[in-house]
Amino acid sequence: MVRYHIQPDSEIPASKQLFDQIQFAIASRQYPPGEKLPSTRQLAMETGLHRNTISKVYRQLEDTGLVESLAGSGIYVKAQGHEGGAQRQSPILKQYPEASKVVQESLDQLLGQGCSLSEARELFLAEIDWRLRCSARVLVTVESRDIGAGELMVQELEAALGIPVQLVPLEELAQTLERTNSGTVVTSRYFIKQAEEIAAPKAIRVIPVDIHDYAEEIQLIKTLPKDSGLGIVSLSSGILRVVEIIIHSLRGDDLLLMTAQVHDKYKVNAVVRSARTIISDQVSYPTVKQAISDARDDLIRAPKLICSENYIGTKSINLLKRELGLG
Repeated sequence: MVRYHIQPDSEIPASKQLFDQIQFAIASRQYPPGEKLPSTRQLAMETGLHRNTISKVYRQLEDTGLVESLAGSGIYVKAQGHEGGAQRQSPILKQYPEASKVVQESLDQLLGQGCSLSEARELFLAEIDWRLRCSARVLVTVESRDIGAGELMVQELEAALGIPVQLVPLEELAQTLERTNSGTVVTSRYFIKQAEEIAAPKAIRVIPVDIHDYAEEIQLIKTLPKDSGLGIVSLSSGILRVVEIIIHSLRGDDLLLMTAQVHDKYKVNAVVRSARTIISDQVSYPTVKQAISDARDDLIRAPKLICSENYIGTKSINLLKRELGLG
């Protein structure tokens, strides 16, 4: 049962105190939709206020749309936009039928911890504002012909920064920036000039990132026995092209080199069956590992699978965190 406490010596008028307490009780579901509020007589006995004052408070609550007066019956809590018949008309709630319950339970938890309604509203709005800003705050751009490299960058940056990152083909960057008035564009140094030319007129900064040096992987490749099979699997076709050039410069024709994009199941299986050593990026690693497991009965000896370091260098990620104020 809801209890009301009116402080007669407070600077806040008694009617305002009662209004706020009833409003809080409704918002915190102490009075759920359809619940009948105490009569003016009951409240007068409990609070010591005049029934006319209480009637005035009820009229104010009715004006705000929180309650409704039913002639000869009393004052009842009114169903809001996400309840009752209005719920059937809400396209958002049709798409996410459990959304209202999630919001209500979250709010109840905050109120149960002693948080006021105003504070809860501020917390929700601050979180929503942050996520909205983040959704357009970091954009990764690469040429569409090697969108796989961009996908790698997005996954690594989202994990490192803890915020949403949007992938935009370089060819579509100008259009995308027309729809936002803030943000940071991230790209590899290969595309920095093109990205800056597009972003500069809109006063949007572009930050280049350096690629990991892959020193350990290069050292391993140098030590592989002659004529052994080496497989490289990546999400990015561009990475595979560069890798082929680097390995050829290091070993010439000493190694049997096979490459595959992770989405090409046929080529991945061919690499698994032919290579003695396989190097994959972090995104491709689970797929290659599963392919090795699936083919184990057909393999004389399972290849050694090595997961490479992040595609983006650690220094670049740390610099980006500082630029964005995230660490």
